[in-house]
Amino acid sequence: MILFGTNPIAWANDDDQTLGAHIPTDQILAEAAEIGFDGIENGHRWPADPEELRQLMASYDLAFISGWHSLNLLTHSVEAEKAAIQPHLDRLKHNGCKVCIVCETSNSVQGLDVAVNTAPVLSPDAMATFGAKVEEIAAYCADQGIALVYHHHMGTVVETPEEIDAFMAATGPATKLLFDAGHAYFGAHGQDPAPVLAKYIDRVAHVHAKNVRPAVMAEVRSKGLSFMDGVRAGVFTVPGDTEGGVAFGPLLQILKDADYQGWIVIEAEQDPDERNPFEYQSLGLKTLKSIASEVGLT
Repeated sequence: MILFGTNPIAWANDDDQTLGAHIPTDQILAEAAEIGFDGIENGHRWPADPEELRQLMASYDLAFISGWHSLNLLTHSVEAEKAAIQPHLDRLKHNGCKVCIVCETSNSVQGLDVAVNTAPVLSPDAMATFGAKVEEIAAYCADQGIALVYHHHMGTVVETPEEIDAFMAATGPATKLLFDAGHAYFGAHGQDPAPVLAKYIDRVAHVHAKNVRPAVMAEVRSKGLSFMDGVRAGVFTVPGDTEGGVAFGPLLQILKDADYQGWIVIEAEQDPDERNPFEYQSLGLKTLKSIASEVGLT
């Protein structure tokens, strides 16, 4: 079963909380429901208490999909990471979530005021060690009925197609991939992300349908701008935006051919004062549902 979701960062950004700070929480949830999404991912506005969160989502007839957890395995022990992730897992389990979104952030530049081009790089040995640790955490999550889905992400140690290859080789079957179309496109300097999805489709357990404006991406790269500079400038957008460079038809065809079951989430952060979230998220969902119907992904 395919479910379509969104992320509140389209309305109120988690990293730069000045973006969308004026938009009421109830407006975010009401609009997500009105647009027709089945669920929504985590945001900094949502209650930390698992039951309060469940009741809030239920009041808008939205499923709570999952949420980001920052790993620090390059600096912490596996046992310390197990302890750190457990409250997050408890919150996910209480809300019926199937996946836990993770990304290593101990040395990430994604939230720093430095060029995204300066993302950290692991040596082959370091990647092998890191991957083995991630697999231990993934097995720990799997034992509790939650699939760990690793989010390749700009400004981190798993960003480029080559780094995704190295990471997937360094991890085992418990570690699943969160395929993010926009980050795959950005991380490959505008190359088609479809080959990455096709290569790892058997381990993809969550999908982010993020689009990228190539002109803004090129400016971020050439001027040495930070990741958040790019977000504020509108580097990301939704499926269906004519300014976007990602072709979603081939991606959904790959998902259909592999009988993908799970969430497709429009996670496309933009300045809500520049790009109306309701209009853009509506466009994104309409586009995805149209393509899904064409390829038979229902």
